[in-house]
Amino acid sequence: MEKLTIKKLYNLEETIAKELLQGLTYPWEALPLIGDFIIKLGNTLDPEIYEKRGENIWVAKSAKVADSASLTGPLIIDENAEIRQCAFIRGNAIVGKGATVGNSTELKNSILFNKVQTPHYNYIGDSILGYMSHTGAGAITSNLKSDKSLVTVMIDGQKVETGVKKFGAMLGDNVEVGCNSVLNPGTVIGKNSNVYPLSFVRGYVPENSIYKRLGEVAEKY
Repeated sequence: MEKLTIKKLYNLEETIAKELLQGLTYPWEALPLIGDFIIKLGNTLDPEIYEKRGENIWVAKSAKVADSASLTGPLIIDENAEIRQCAFIRGNAIVGKGATVGNSTELKNSILFNKVQTPHYNYIGDSILGYMSHTGAGAITSNLKSDKSLVTVMIDGQKVETGVKKFGAMLGDNVEVGCNSVLNPGTVIGKNSNVYPLSFVRGYVPENSIYKRLGEVAEKY
């Protein structure tokens, strides 16, 4: 299923997690590895550029972090990122260069590539958001099935086993998610695609497309 691979979804030059992702095939394979990778990488970061704050938390000196934000490691906040008021980062998270974690946004076990925007009341869990992707206000990744079974990805009428119980969404580069949308467990959205506001999304959304509603996906021109 090449459409679901890291090489089809992401430009790895736009993340400090390149070394982790380039050795894998599918992005969800990185989810159990994020915490250990952060600790390993964090201990090699240039102290002239990154400040260590508490246990296994590295914050670029050029980043803006609100005093009211809650930071738990392992965590890397890269250069020129912005962590706004009351953001709640629960650990195992990478916030890319120039990325934004907005007011009251919750982030855990996730990788935000450079210039990702999660600016208003978002929940991003067990997810990877590609370069310059954006989630509108109130958009969330639902990362656990109600029956707690392992997550599968539906693509072209087939189920792809992931082997993980917690899996939010994998957004390719330049994906736009509309306000108050729910990305259900096992959602993968190809690069350069748009999701309408108030959408309920599950499975694979092709690249260069517009997701209007379940069963209605149009090609972008």
